[in-house]
Amino acid sequence: MSAVQEALPAVRSSRDATVRRFALTDAIFHATTRAAAILVLVLLGGVAISLFAGSWQALSTFGFSFLTSESWNPVTEKFGALAPIYGTVITSAIAILIAVPLGIGIAIFLTELCPRPLRRPIGMAVELLAGIPSIIYGIWGLFVLAPFLQTTVQPFIISVFHGIPGLNGLFAGPPYGIGLLTSAMILAIMILPFITSITKDVFDTVPSVLKESAYGIGCTTWEVTRRVVIPYTRIGIMGGIMLALGRALGETMAVTFVIGNAHRISTSLFAPATTISATIANEFTEAVGDLYTSSLVALGLILFVITFLILAIARYMLMRIDARTGA
Repeated sequence: MSAVQEALPAVRSSRDATVRRFALTDAIFHATTRAAAILVLVLLGGVAISLFAGSWQALSTFGFSFLTSESWNPVTEKFGALAPIYGTVITSAIAILIAVPLGIGIAIFLTELCPRPLRRPIGMAVELLAGIPSIIYGIWGLFVLAPFLQTTVQPFIISVFHGIPGLNGLFAGPPYGIGLLTSAMILAIMILPFITSITKDVFDTVPSVLKESAYGIGCTTWEVTRRVVIPYTRIGIMGGIMLALGRALGETMAVTFVIGNAHRISTSLFAPATTISATIANEFTEAVGDLYTSSLVALGLILFVITFLILAIARYMLMRIDARTGA
């Protein structure tokens, strides 16, 4: 009994040392993760401040007209961001309209309908698209897709919609091959792997018991997908779409090859145009003068704000959906 009593202080001392060690490691882990989170905010704030400081000369010179003017003339130093903003928004919107149904459809096929031996090869093929450099997409679009559209698709579409009010202006003009629609198609191909992969992964997280219960009461594959799988994974799907949209908004090289790089706004999707990223990539190294450089930095600030607003709106929509579901 005395031996046990003599051993108790040593046991308590060892336990106290272990508790202190655990407390120390937990405090270090907490401080490290908090510092990492703060670092992200600091970097984001630093980028925003740098862009605002670099664009101040252009913003103070042109004011609000910088956002509403289509003019872009380095010789006379008259700059306006409306044409690049228009091209960025239109190409990204069309790319999302094309890629989202395709990506979700491929994900549904891979998780619900595809034979098991083919799931891995098809899934790997889709994911490999994300590894192709953007400049390769641009070269392929310029030398393969654009000539095909110019000689085959665009003349056919122009002839079909000729004379139809509204649509004839949307698909008007000579078939250049390059332009808004071509760049949007390239962007759709580039963002397709992001939407497909993320959607497939979140589809795989749906508990089997939910789908089996739906099949057990007589639901079809379409009903299970619509009523069970998509509602269960809607937040993950939205996240994949937002990631793809961010890639589309900021894509540079591929768009630069096929959009035509023309600082003008046209209602026709076949007309050459430009985007914010393409304008910066084309002209930043040749910018002469502080006002010219500041105008290009201002374009970067506008792209930063557009991306931030889109992500904020998406987050707000998800919060509304969660609140409505909880209610």
